[in-house]
Amino acid sequence: MMDHFLTDQNWLPYLFALLMGLTMLIYVVLDGYDLGVGMLTINRGDAHKDRMIASIGPFWDANETWLVLGVGILLVAFPVAHGIILTELYLPVALMIFGLIFRGVAFDFRAKVPAERKARWNRFFFLGSLLTTLAQGYMLGSYILGFATGLGPFLFSILIALVLCSAYCLVGACWLILKCEGELQEKAVVWAKRHLFGAVVGLTAISAATPLFSPRIMEKWFSYPEIIWLAPLPILSAVLVIALYISLQKTPRPQDRKSGLPLALTIGLFILSFVGLAYSFFPYVIPDQMTILDASTSPEALTIMLWGVAIVFPVLISYTALSYYIFRGKAQDLSYD
Repeated sequence: MMDHFLTDQNWLPYLFALLMGLTMLIYVVLDGYDLGVGMLTINRGDAHKDRMIASIGPFWDANETWLVLGVGILLVAFPVAHGIILTELYLPVALMIFGLIFRGVAFDFRAKVPAERKARWNRFFFLGSLLTTLAQGYMLGSYILGFATGLGPFLFSILIALVLCSAYCLVGACWLILKCEGELQEKAVVWAKRHLFGAVVGLTAISAATPLFSPRIMEKWFSYPEIIWLAPLPILSAVLVIALYISLQKTPRPQDRKSGLPLALTIGLFILSFVGLAYSFFPYVIPDQMTILDASTSPEALTIMLWGVAIVFPVLISYTALSYYIFRGKAQDLSYD
């Protein structure tokens, strides 16, 4: 059976689906924290805004590369699904792209315009971050429900969008705890506590509502014996939430010890959420409509593309790791001289 499986190259579509999912997870974590920092800049003092934006300055543009790779894998490996998804999500995708461009322009202009115009571009940076996050959350909600229409699915997608804002602000605040110090670090702890509450309440509501909208997800999670062997996921999530809350209560510590722990625990929550979503979707590329095998291109094309991914993926991982290593430590003021 294994020889037949390998000979038919059925494993290639699943490999590309795994790579696409991994790529999107990396994007959500990396660009999630800098979008979160962007949203947290609203109504902060100029000194704090400058340091907050400086903390993401060396990374934010490169973080978006993972989104390009993820969409690229979807296009080349699952072209039919790519067309359906972008058609169904045309408006929120357009808004997301506009938000990404808008915040990129604002990031540069805020540092180069005269001082009296800086506040305007700071607001634009916040609005670009907010618009991008809301669009991504709405797209996720619509995708989970297989692009269903009606008031219920619309409200569900709006709920996902709001929860994603809180989740991004949580990981953004934890990033600031790691990269900043003094008063700003203490404020980041307060922001993290606030958004931990919002994210947990929102995720709980989504976890309860999703099975009501999708009978397939209800069966996958709550039938026997699946409910038994899936129990570690919510249990581990609860443990991480408690550990994160305790960690935030003790932060900042003397000599800035364990300042990266809240970020690590938050990333763990993101990973568990991703695993739960992946299980809920599998084996579909488009929920309840198109499976991975149905949506994939020919095995010959996937074989050729695998060589390209085998080169690009390690290079991108190495580049990302190198940039974070070079700019490790506390954030410093950005210089454009």
